[in-house]
Amino acid sequence: MAANTLRTSLFFGAALVLSLGACATQPATDADDSLYQALGAEQGIEQIAENFIMEIAYDERIFDRFADSNVQRFREKMIEHLCMVSDGPCEYTGDSMVLVHRGMDINSAEFNAVVENMMEAMDKAGTPLSAQNRLLERLAGLRPEIIEI
Repeated sequence: MAANTLRTSLFFGAALVLSLGACATQPATDADDSLYQALGAEQGIEQIAENFIMEIAYDERIFDRFADSNVQRFREKMIEHLCMVSDGPCEYTGDSMVLVHRGMDINSAEFNAVVENMMEAMDKAGTPLSAQNRLLERLAGLRPEIIEI
């Protein structure tokens, strides 16, 4: 019986050492597992932004809110913002969400329409559902900075 206990202990000890050794020798993959990578990195985020702009352009519920926007600047800042929010290597150089949206009196229905447009944009870009959910979770935190401020 002592031999079985010793054998079991040695087996689990060896398995533990091998597992720890494997972890120690593998390179860190935080960047590979980041939301930025899951969104398709720079190219994927640019495609999402392009799709998002097109979704807005054809959405009668909210198009008027964007009708006078500088589309090129909007695109540039959207890409920067999505990149930053997804832990990418970008710096967002635009104004704060509060400053951008103050006085617009955006309501919940309009906010939800924009969220739907973002979801459609990500679908069209082929963004994995898990990455979509992770991004939307991060963007949802901005709601108080946008709605009726």
